[in-house]
Amino acid sequence: MRRFLMMVLLATACLTGPGWAAEQWGDLTATFLFDAEAPKAAPLKITKDTEFCNKFKVLDESLTVNPKNNGIADVVAYLYLAKNAAKPPVHPAYQETAKAKIKLDNNCCRFAPHVALLRTSQVLLMTNSDAIGHNCKVDTLSNPPINFTIPAEGKLDHAFPTEERLPAKVSCSIHPWMSGWVVIRELPYMAVSDADGKLAMKNLPVGTWTFQFWHEKAGFVRQVRQDGKTVEWAKGRVDVTIKPGVNPLGEIKLAPAAFAE
Repeated sequence: MRRFLMMVLLATACLTGPGWAAEQWGDLTATFLFDAEAPKAAPLKITKDTEFCNKFKVLDESLTVNPKNNGIADVVAYLYLAKNAAKPPVHPAYQETAKAKIKLDNNCCRFAPHVALLRTSQVLLMTNSDAIGHNCKVDTLSNPPINFTIPAEGKLDHAFPTEERLPAKVSCSIHPWMSGWVVIRELPYMAVSDADGKLAMKNLPVGTWTFQFWHEKAGFVRQVRQDGKTVEWAKGRVDVTIKPGVNPLGEIKLAPAAFAE
């Protein structure tokens, strides 16, 4: 019996390979900060279904800065691969969500979340928590664009099987102030900063990789202040050597000029 158990353990080790070892993976973290006094989000002009939508304080989310710590929300990061580059291994933990449904809700006359992360193997679940109808219009380039009506308390599934080079704009044809974004990537190595500006990309394979940084108001995140120095990230890309454990980029400060239209 003991010999049988040993054979099972050895076979399992051969099947899983070294990719399961903790020393083969690391996390990338960063905190994005607005390098000036935090701007206040302006209220959006409600032009349709005013009786319902005016019940909510609908704000412009194109640049959301936390006044408590100047953290910038909705900075997007993903692993960038040159054309025809070999794809990295994917950590087994991502298998659990490979076929998951990612929710994008019409909620209080806005999209929630403002930025959704979607893998090509996953499904976008468009829902409507409001008591009025909405549209979900997604302007993709590599996938056929969509424009679906979502009735009150309704829902609709849709898959995007092809990776998008840039985040895809989401809008509502009925309520023109509503906007959001969907990041559609084949690999799971992507992240978006939270309300405090904190971003974490988990379980990356060790090695030197290129990461793309983007924000809807800034476009590619190019000029930043890191460790007290001004640094240029060409085309919003930066090379990082991922080591086992946590790999912090630290505080990344962006000047107001980075968001000038």
